[in-house]
Order: sequence, then structure tokens, then C-alpha cells
Amino acid sequence: MPYSLSLALAAAAVVLLLAPLAARLAWRIGAVAQPGPRHVHREPMPTLGGLAMVVAVLGVAWLARALPGPAGLLEPWPLVGLTLASVPIVLLGVYDDVRGASPWWKLGVQAASALILWLSGIGIPLLTNPFGGSVETGWLGLPLTLLWVLAVTNAINLIDGLDGLAAGVVAIVAASLWWTARTHADLYVMFICALTIGATLGFLRYNFPPARQFMGDTGSQFLGLTLAAVTLLENRKGTATVSLLFPLVALILPIADSAFAFLRRAARGHHVFRGDDQHIHHRLLRLGLSPRATTLLLWGVSAVCGLMAVAFSLLPRGPAVLAVLALAAALVAVFRVVAHLARRRSA
Repeated sequence: MPYSLSLALAAAAVVLLLAPLAARLAWRIGAVAQPGPRHVHREPMPTLGGLAMVVAVLGVAWLARALPGPAGLLEPWPLVGLTLASVPIVLLGVYDDVRGASPWWKLGVQAASALILWLSGIGIPLLTNPFGGSVETGWLGLPLTLLWVLAVTNAINLIDGLDGLAAGVVAIVAASLWWTARTHADLYVMFICALTIGATLGFLRYNFPPARQFMGDTGSQFLGLTLAAVTLLENRKGTATVSLLFPLVALILPIADSAFAFLRRAARGHHVFRGDDQHIHHRLLRLGLSPRATTLLLWGVSAVCGLMAVAFSLLPRGPAVLAVLALAAALVAVFRVVAHLARRRSA
């Protein structure tokens, strides 16, 4: 715990130092989010805050490996893979924050980053059988890895619609994954999660509502990629979490929100990658909640899901699967009720 705490504090300090510099750079190069019908902010807001978190997570990680301590004993390839996979994601994010990138370019770059992770040994070699044992994925390992990385990365990207929402959700998810990894002595997952927790909490100094700076696509896509990589690192350990079931519970709010968005757009004949104002946070705002109250409420939901992920990981496999299915059904019901109430209020 003290070592993880020191990593988190170091990452938070780096973000606190670099985020204002990233804001100045954003103003200079035009990486500014303008007000609009799908946005809550009423004034232009600098983005690129994600650059500070990139430096905090990866920079502190490599510094920790160079210094005496537990990090120096970890094998280098997973961190090399995450670092190399982050390069195209970060470049894409900066370009998107400045000029805007098409959805297909985003998917292509995300797929390239997923391929880099897989080539560096971060993938899905096994899936847990709910009835006992594990199943080797074989040639399906690569497409499954691609799908998982795309799902998690876009889930975090899409939920980044309110001040502090994505940063807080990622911090909560990383904390639950850290605790689950601690029970299985997975030092690599604890290492990356501690840095992610520190970076996101540090950024909330500037991003908590009312925000003074946004992380932009640079930050949301990097954080999504990092969470995807962390869950895949758990998968390679062959522990009780290898099925991705328990990381899925921790991530269930952003993943469910993005899944409903794609299904909703497809059902209406719209382009599935075209943004709208029907995400869960938009609907809660229409119900009369303030932006800050909406953020805090969704943080609470994420915290409950994170605690459930930790609890489910301690259950026998069969009951754990049933509990996850029950949670998924409950979340679907909540989404439908919120959507119905938002439509009635709009009418």
C-alpha cells in the first residue's frame, strides 16, 4: 500500500504541475471546446489536459522502473507495449482535439493500438468457463483483444460529457481493479492502477465541476486504452479475474452507456458513430439535476459497481456469474426508467 500510495501521489503531482501548461498549449494551437447544444459548458474551454495525464502515468512508470523499488523487478514488455500503443492514441487525440477526426480514423488508430498491445503479450489468451476451468482462445485471441480494447476505449471516450465525470469514473474503476489485483498479488496491475488513480484525481483539481479545463479526446482515449490494457494484464495472470467478467462489472456504467448509444442510433437509422444528446448524463440533466449533482450521482453508481466487482471476484464462479447477470438486468431497467422519465419531462 505505501508504495502504491507514493506512485499515486507522484502521478498526481505531475498532473498538477503540467495541466496548466497543457491548457496554455491548448489555447495557443486552438484545442478549445466550443459551447454547443450537446455540451453543458457555456464558454470556450481548453482541452489537452489529457497530455498531463499521459506524462504522469507513463513518465512516472518509467521513472519508477529506473529507481530502486518493486517496479524495477517487473518485466518490461507490458509497459513497453502500453507505451508504444499509447503513441498513436495520443497523436490521434491531439489531432481530434485541434481539428476533429472522423470516426473511422479513430477506430483504425484504436485497432492499431490494440494490435500493439497484443504483439507485446497483452491480450486474451484464456477465457474462464463459468462451469469450471478455462478455455484457450487460440486464433480468436487477437479479434477478442481488438473488440475489448475498442469497447473500453470508446466507452470512456463517450462518457466524457460532463465536468469531472470521466476522470472520476476512471479513478473509481482503477481503484476497484487495484483492490482486486491486490487480492491476487498482481503487482503489475496494482502498479498501473495506482498511477492512473493519482493522475485522474490530480486532474480533478482542474476538471471538477465547474471545470477550468477538459481532458479532451487525448485524455479520454488514453485512459480508456490504459484501463483496457490493465484488464488484459489481469487476464494473462490466469487468476479468478481472467474471464474479464469482474473488470466488466467495474466498467459496466460507461460500457452500458456506449452500448445503448450504438443500439439506439442503429434502431433509429442514424449513423452509429454520430454523437447525440441521449447519453445517461444528458437524460439526468433533463430530469432537473444540476451538472454537479449528475456527476456525483454517476460517480456513486460507478463506486457501487466497483465494490460489486470486488465482491463478485470473491464468490464461487457460478454464483458470481448469476450475480453479474442480475446486476446487468438491474442496470438495463434503470437506463430504461431514466429514458422514459426524460422523455415524459421533455414532452
